[in-house]
Formats: sequence, C-alpha cells, structure tokens
Amino acid sequence: MMLQRHYKPAIEWINQYQRDLQQSHTNQAQITIGLCRDHKPVARTTVPIFPADQQLHRTCKYVERHLKSLLWMHGGNRILLDAPAPLQQWLQNYYTKSPTGMFDSTVMGEKICGSPITIEPMAGQSIPSPDAGAQSVGRNLDGCRIGFDLGGSDRKCAALIDGEVVFSEEIPWDPYFQKDPQYHFEGIMDALKRAAKHLPRVDAIGGSAAGVYVDNEVRVASLFRGVEPAEFEKSVRNIFQRVQAAWDNVPFVVINDGEVTALAGAMSLQASALLGISMGTSTAAGYVTPEGHLTDWLNELAFVPVDYSDQAPIDEWSGDIGCAVQYFSQQGVARLAREAGMPFPAEMPLPEQLIEVQNRMATGDSVAESIYTAIGEAFGHTLAHWSHFYELEHILILGRVTSGPGGEQILSQARQCLNTHYPDISREIQLHIPDEKMKRHGQAIAAASLPSLASSRY
Repeated sequence: MMLQRHYKPAIEWINQYQRDLQQSHTNQAQITIGLCRDHKPVARTTVPIFPADQQLHRTCKYVERHLKSLLWMHGGNRILLDAPAPLQQWLQNYYTKSPTGMFDSTVMGEKICGSPITIEPMAGQSIPSPDAGAQSVGRNLDGCRIGFDLGGSDRKCAALIDGEVVFSEEIPWDPYFQKDPQYHFEGIMDALKRAAKHLPRVDAIGGSAAGVYVDNEVRVASLFRGVEPAEFEKSVRNIFQRVQAAWDNVPFVVINDGEVTALAGAMSLQASALLGISMGTSTAAGYVTPEGHLTDWLNELAFVPVDYSDQAPIDEWSGDIGCAVQYFSQQGVARLAREAGMPFPAEMPLPEQLIEVQNRMATGDSVAESIYTAIGEAFGHTLAHWSHFYELEHILILGRVTSGPGGEQILSQARQCLNTHYPDISREIQLHIPDEKMKRHGQAIAAASLPSLASSRY
C-alpha cells in the first residue's frame, strides 16, 4: 500500500504465524481463552500456539492482540486462561504494568465493567461458553417520537409521526474538550426542543451516541473526555436520566451509535447478519445477528487492532498502535493526507481537513483518490479479519468519511481486496453504502424506534 509502507494487516500476520506453526513440526501447544463480564461468560476460543520454550515473544503478541479484539468486541474484565505459565505471567504483567494494557484494564475493566482486568488460570474444560446474549431492540415506529444522534462534530435530531420523518436537523457542536457538562446537557436539550416543536406531543425519545451506555447510564464516552472524573461522576454518568426526567419520563433509550447504525442498516436493507460501521469522528460499529437482533456485545471496534506492524500509527487516546480508529475515521483521513503530502495548518480541525480532502476528491484529484484507496484496501483486509469474529452477510458503511465519491472508492477498493486476497470470504459478504433516504433519516428513524411505548427500557 503506497501510503502505508509499514502496514501489516492483522489477518496476514496471523496467517503467517499459523503457517509457521504448521511447518515447524513441533508439538503444538493449545490454549483456551474465556472472557467474562463479571460472572457472565461472553466469549470462548481455543487456539494453537508454539510451545512455551519457542518464539514466546511472538506468541505473546499473537495472544494479546487476539485478547484485545475480544475485549473491545464483547466487553469483559475477567480473562479465564488455560495456557503455559510464561504466557500467563506475561499477560499478567501486561495488564498491570504496561501503559496500553493498563488503559484496557482501567477503561474496559474499571470504568465499563466495574473492576480491573484479571487473569485467572483455569482448566480448559472448565472455561464456560457464552450465552447468545441477543435482544430484540427497536423497530417501534408508533406514536410521536424524537430520534437523536450525538457525534463529535455535530448533533442530529429528527421528529417522527408513526414512522414518517416530519423534521430533521444537523447542528454543529464541539463536545470533546468541554470541561463543563452543562454544555452537553444544554446541547442535547436544545436539539430535542427543536424537534418537539414539530410534534403534537412527545411519546418517546431514542438516541445514539459514541460510547458505552448501560440502562441509559454513561460508562465511557469520548464525547465527555474533557470533563474531570469527579464532575463526570456527578453530572455526566446520569446525564440521559436527567434528560429523560426533563421530558416527563417518557420512554427513553440511548445506546451506542454503532448499534443504531447496524439497526438502521438492517431496517433499510431488510437484512440481518449485518455489521454497520460508521466512519466519522471515530470508528463506531454495531452488529445485527442472523436472527435480526442486536447483541449485548460492546462492538467498540475503534480500539480493535487491525495493523500488526510494530510501526503502526498510535491512537492518541489509548496509546496503542494499529487500532481501527487510525484507519476508518477522520483521524485516518488526516493521517493519510499528511503521508500523501497534503499539509494542513496545525490549528485546522479534523472535520475541516476531511472537507478539504473530500473537495479535492470531488474534482478527481489523484492524491485524494490515493487516500481513499488506502482506506479501502485496509478495510478489505480488516473485513476478512473480522469475519472470523462475526457471522457476516452484509457490511454497511456510513459516516462523514464515506460521504461523496470517497465512500464509493472505499467500497470499490475493499471489494477488490476481498476478491483478490480472500475470494471465499468475498462470496459470502455484500458491501453497502446507504442511499440518500437512509443518509438523511435512517439513523434518526432507527434511534427513534428504540423505546417501546410500553416500557422506558429494553
């Protein structure tokens, strides 16, 4: 890949490790990994590795990258492990002493799941398998509803009457580094009030936002990263519960924006086994099962490693390298633009950098085209990798990065990558980009459909 000279797709690195293992003619070891969210099993996998006295460093990377994927896809804080003692000790040190491991332990473990990540030795046969964890959410379109979506550079809101959009609006805002959570509260309330003016009454409110939400409670969200921890606990964790109270406690549901993306795609395409990926300020994702349900997985794919090169770009939040956010977001576009020799003033915000690249793409500029080609190729390799974690028939991409001809170039290059390198996977997966109706209203309709009028929670 011209713009990413050091790029090493995760799937290629893993396949090489497995080929070397098969060709080594050594007695392979086998490890079993279980992941639990407190006492609930959420993932279980068994993988062959080199014996502990061979290629330990390479094996530690192989297992840790796989574990990181499971952690941010499923969500969990207890790692149950049947593995050689040196590997167990290495992982124990990683999550308690290394900056990137401590980030996972603090954010995924403490903030999301309630306690730090632990490594617990356990015989493989005793490691439990997960439950399906799927739930029927959304697709409720009766009554007068408001749907909203909170992004890093804009907030969207729409009013619906029995599923028909009667008003929609997109308003710029800058929530990332605002220290006063009142800014966020007032911004959300302003959007809802604008939509409510177009309804005879408000029966229900549904929303999507980047981050992790449990029972409308904010666990972790980049939208509030500027708020100090004490103020977060006081005024952010319950912000949506306060919003609901301000609207007479009507049925109210807010979930991760990636999940709403997937639900919107499933509703629009009338499809299932669908992974929806929003390439915007970050990388948001959601998954609809073959049965048409959302899961209780976190699907925080922004933090999932997709590039296994030791020289992969660094994520500015987690400090880890090779994470999806550096490829499939505004950050990825800006990074590739710099590599392509398209300089921007240091003070230019990322959304404006993206617009500049998009404007040049619209004129047929070859440098801009090379940026989207690089994103598309990385996306193809990544989809092949993620197909080992998700049962996939449909991929839907949307978000600001995919607007205009750039989005079509991403899909075209991803299809070409899949056809060339992974033909078996290519035959199983259809790639989609939203039509204009879904781009305008799909996310809002899906968000508005989340609450049932019979209940304020799902």
